[in-house]
Amino acid sequence: MIRPIVKDILFLQRKAEKASKKDSSAGRDLVETLESHHEDCVGMAANMIGIGKAIIAIKDGNKTILMYNPEITKTSDTSYDTEEGCLSLFGKRPCRRYDWVEVRYEDENFHKKKSRFKGFTAEIVQHEMDHLEGILI
Repeated sequence: MIRPIVKDILFLQRKAEKASKKDSSAGRDLVETLESHHEDCVGMAANMIGIGKAIIAIKDGNKTILMYNPEITKTSDTSYDTEEGCLSLFGKRPCRRYDWVEVRYEDENFHKKKSRFKGFTAEIVQHEMDHLEGILI
């Protein structure tokens, strides 16, 4: 189900709770909502659609990756300054991002995975992970 985008700053600043298999429908809704915004969005966290669970969905090229309970386990030694926008916020804001990140997460079937993302995809992951911590750019 495609859900509306939340713009309530107080809700977005809440830290996400751990997701479980009971939250699989929330993951599907997140992917459907992300895909419905394919022209102007490359990643979403569950709180952006009103669900306070640790779930993100990102675009990696033509592929959508759904992650439950993601954790950044390693980062590059190098980082860069950039500007990012967000469907939940107006305008663009400056931020600092690592060149690559390694992430441990559970996939759509709740199997444990570990992946390394670099470049723009790493930037997307970091932005959505900030959402799970209640950090707004």
